[in-house]
Amino acid sequence: MQKNKSQEGLTVKKEENFSEWYTQLITKAELADYTSVSGCIVFRPTSWQIWEKIRDEVDKRLKKMGVKNVYFPLFIPESLLKKEQEHVKGFAPEVAWVTHAGNTKLQERLAVRPTSEAIMYESYSKWIRSWRDLPLKYNQWSNVVRWEFNNPIPFFRTREFIFNEGHTAFATKKEAEEEADKIIGMYKEILENYMAIPGIIGKKTDKEKFAGAEYTMTIENYLPNKKAIQGPDFHHDGQNFAKAYDIKFKDKNGKEDYVWQNTWAISTRMLGVMFALHSDDNGLVLPPKIAYNKIVIIPIGFEKDEKVMKKAKEIEKQFSKYEPILDDRLEVTPGYKFHEWELKGIPLRIEIGPKDLEKNQVTIISRDNLNKQEVKIKYLDKFVEKELDNIQERLLNNANKLLQSALDKAENLKDALKKIKDQKLVLVPLKNSEKVEDILKEKTNGAKTLNIPLTQPSIKGKKCIISGEQADYWVYVGKSY
Repeated sequence: MQKNKSQEGLTVKKEENFSEWYTQLITKAELADYTSVSGCIVFRPTSWQIWEKIRDEVDKRLKKMGVKNVYFPLFIPESLLKKEQEHVKGFAPEVAWVTHAGNTKLQERLAVRPTSEAIMYESYSKWIRSWRDLPLKYNQWSNVVRWEFNNPIPFFRTREFIFNEGHTAFATKKEAEEEADKIIGMYKEILENYMAIPGIIGKKTDKEKFAGAEYTMTIENYLPNKKAIQGPDFHHDGQNFAKAYDIKFKDKNGKEDYVWQNTWAISTRMLGVMFALHSDDNGLVLPPKIAYNKIVIIPIGFEKDEKVMKKAKEIEKQFSKYEPILDDRLEVTPGYKFHEWELKGIPLRIEIGPKDLEKNQVTIISRDNLNKQEVKIKYLDKFVEKELDNIQERLLNNANKLLQSALDKAENLKDALKKIKDQKLVLVPLKNSEKVEDILKEKTNGAKTLNIPLTQPSIKGKKCIISGEQADYWVYVGKSY
């Protein structure tokens, strides 16, 4: 029995109720499902296939950089976690603890991995002895658990999520810092070229940096609900962890020193960013480069005309590299199929019926703009390849326009407050002070610093919008997840 479209499709509009729209999108497009564990979701095949693509593309690039994959335990003894106090302080509220094995209380609590510095660096201190052991470039693909927050949102904020953890060690600060551009550049390429997500690259303020790092670089993204969200990041940890975990080496002159370290990551949060950024009131919209199934073929009237199915199967075979779906179900109407595949975000829909066959053509609908075109079968190969590229380009261009329209600038608190109220990301002069940032958050009703863009306008003579003193930098401020 055919289901009613109003029940199957999205029943709210993206612009009118973003939160409810996003919740419906995630569940009805079969990207994720809720579980009985609060804040923990099921990644359904569509989202997991996309994550596998991201993982594979990142992994391929890391291997070219000489990074090797490893895997460390999920559990971290409390004594290890406590060695770097700033790090512990930053994560303490989010740590989930294992206290018992069966009915037996453990002698020492075990943290469920919130991040892996503590467990990994105990081994680094044993493995690194000489300059010959450096650089050490390891990465692991893992799940982590960060427990404390009140409003979990699928993909955006979940208590368990998946990411890569790069943990590298170098003989000099210069070598370590040179890695930043390579890693952030690689993440930027993945976001823009595959996921069609633009962003702002910059450094976090000291208040917002990763706990234990000297500094943090991020790619900040922007969503249609006018909120920013942090994307992939790179942390230069200096010698902070090396000193805490006693990671030393002897240089070529026999002198002992601590290593210089970095950590970096991209997480499943980016799936949510991509889904929210591109999708519309009809459902999911996916950039073709990231979609697993790029084409759906819908034969119409094939039960009465065998030639239609024959041609549909030929087209399926012709485009096998795009993992096409041939929808030959008889129990639902073509119209129902159109709505379902729009909801599930297949980039191109190819319709073929008896009348199309007579004209040696098919009808193609592009998912991003629902534009319908009639294409001669002999030109199909070139058309499909070109149109998939066009969809990819349009999605990035639209996302870029959205981001650029959100960027603004203010040199005093009054202007900044007005523009933040208008849901802009506002570049303001600010003093490097946690107190200043606390006051800023209070006065703006929850806005915070996002990052300090790498390309800075002149700060000379510019006053901090909070303290009135000489500002230290220009920084983007806005509402964020």
